[in-house]
Amino acid sequence: MRVDFQRRLDRYVGALLCRLLSILPRARDEAKDAPPPQKILVILLSEMGSLVLAQPMFDRIRQKFPEASVHALVFRKNKEVLDLLEAIPEENVLTLRNDSLPHLMGDALGSVRAFRRVGIDTVLDCELFSRVSAILSFLTGAKRRVGFERHTQEGLYRGSFLNRPVLYNPYQHIARQFLTLVEAVDGGGRPLAKWPAEKSELAIRPLRLRGDELDQMRRRIESDFPVVRGGRLVLVYPGGGLLPVRAWPLASFQELVSALSSRGFVVGVIGVGEDRPLAAAIRESSGPERTLDLTGYTRTVRELMLLFHLAELLVTNDGGPGHFAAMTPIRAIVLYGPETPVLYGSLDPDSFSFFSNLSCSPCLTAYNHRNSPCDGDNQCLKVIRPEEVLERALAMLARK
Repeated sequence: MRVDFQRRLDRYVGALLCRLLSILPRARDEAKDAPPPQKILVILLSEMGSLVLAQPMFDRIRQKFPEASVHALVFRKNKEVLDLLEAIPEENVLTLRNDSLPHLMGDALGSVRAFRRVGIDTVLDCELFSRVSAILSFLTGAKRRVGFERHTQEGLYRGSFLNRPVLYNPYQHIARQFLTLVEAVDGGGRPLAKWPAEKSELAIRPLRLRGDELDQMRRRIESDFPVVRGGRLVLVYPGGGLLPVRAWPLASFQELVSALSSRGFVVGVIGVGEDRPLAAAIRESSGPERTLDLTGYTRTVRELMLLFHLAELLVTNDGGPGHFAAMTPIRAIVLYGPETPVLYGSLDPDSFSFFSNLSCSPCLTAYNHRNSPCDGDNQCLKVIRPEEVLERALAMLARK
């Protein structure tokens, strides 16, 4: 489904359903006398990168409620990332397809039935930008329903049936806010979780390699692209994904790649198949000898992470690749503008974020359904000069 259609559906139908569910008798049940959680469901219907940022939350759930079984509901296309995190048993994960409305509705109803059979007693709704997750949290029949609530803010209306509401805090990294959801499960007072969030550990575990899969990837890429053999590989991701406003200008990527290839580095352009025109334009401007089209080359996220193990640096627009890099040895430079690293920055201490901090930036927030008012002239990214990114890249490449 197109993003704009999803926004309209959520705004009109989702808001109405949230209001209707809020008037049911048990909607305001505060679950004060509920026993300790035994079966916890985490709903994460966000982009792939958000799943990586949720890893500390899953660790905290296991630490705080070691006797509870943990389940998850994610989009089908994102399930592989959750599997790579090794956070939840695979049999405890259900998925939704979001390619069409009938698929979404059918999978949602099937998931509700499945979770009711399991007997979910606690739901952690991690969403900020849609209402479907809040509706599903209520329909599971869970006694505890934890989720972000606007309280008196002019944010997204999600009904009044989240009986463990957490105040969304735009000044805290989203990974810390996910941890706050866990603290709110058995918290007290108002707001429910008053704890030193800044002292919480935000570490991402590295990808666990299997057998000789890394050697296999090395042999494969050296066979397909002999120039990689003995060279120093740098990767760039110029795509904007679902939100093109997050993309650094193509001309800036072209200038950066030309400068890197002229200095002897081998540069690979990564992305999905739809990003091939970007790769072609970059190769044409920088010379195809030392610039590789790797769009569509990796068939899975796991293969992409293996490729990251073989490269020294990633320069990427804000999105999944910057967060995947945190699970591998590769260093990353992430370009932010419409969103901010204060909230969504990589948890890798070796990652570097460019953020111009213009008066209108960030413009994709929980308060506007991630629907940017920008006219497409994303100056927040255009003002990031290729030469300053190159300087930072060379400095990072100089450190072994």
